[in-house]
Amino acid sequence: MTTSPGGGRYGEAVFRPEQAGEGERIDFGALAYDDITMARLRALGAGPGWRCLDVGAGTGTVSRRLLDEAGVTSVLAVDRDVRFLTERPERPGLDVLEADITAPDAVRGRFRLVHARFVLMHLPEHERLVSTLAGLVAPGGVLVLSDAVDLTSDRAPETPYTSVMRAMWQGLRATIGTDVSWVPSYPQLLRGAGLGSVAAEIHVPPLQPGGPLSRFWADTWERSRAAMLATGLVDDAAVDAAVRYLASEECAALSAGMLTVWGRKGGGPTGAPVGPAARS
Repeated sequence: MTTSPGGGRYGEAVFRPEQAGEGERIDFGALAYDDITMARLRALGAGPGWRCLDVGAGTGTVSRRLLDEAGVTSVLAVDRDVRFLTERPERPGLDVLEADITAPDAVRGRFRLVHARFVLMHLPEHERLVSTLAGLVAPGGVLVLSDAVDLTSDRAPETPYTSVMRAMWQGLRATIGTDVSWVPSYPQLLRGAGLGSVAAEIHVPPLQPGGPLSRFWADTWERSRAAMLATGLVDDAAVDAAVRYLASEECAALSAGMLTVWGRKGGGPTGAPVGPAARS
């Protein structure tokens, strides 16, 4: 299995699930992005009769909301480490699978919805993984992928925030292989995987002092501080200044955007439940 240039992986070299507060960090991100994710999934028809796959399910917020709010029939929540999924109360219709989506036949079956958010950006072999996920979509079903797009370009104003964000992206790429540069190619990748009705949108939630997204980034920087310092782009003082900047009324910055792209597999209905063969 291919690893990052630094030989590490998400959840091992950085963002270890056993580290205190990691589940809370994930939930801060969920508070910032779940509403827009759920609005898109419901707009695509997710509802009763749908069997869903949630890849890289994290703490399970999207999986549970699909059941509780969209009323889907079932969700298979998959992650390489499922401790945050299993430590919460069981929910009828929610099944948990500890598996590595990069491994052959990690997940079997076909699903009306296949969803992965902030997962593929941390993994190599992007085209192969998109094809793998597309292959899990039942006829008439939909694949929905979301990942980050970096808005701290060279033309962005120099602030404590932009300096540290640039160091974060570079440090994570060197340490665990995170690469968001290819994310804008998602629509073409879904089309290349044989899906139709491909479309995409970008959501940029606000950075507000004390808000969930600001707390998410501050915690993310702390957990990836060593990787950021190793780039030589920032020092401890710069990271500390960026954390203070996020928490202040002086903060005027764009968070990373979330690009969401979806495509539908032909050969089946777009609104009715899939047949028994697709549920096997």
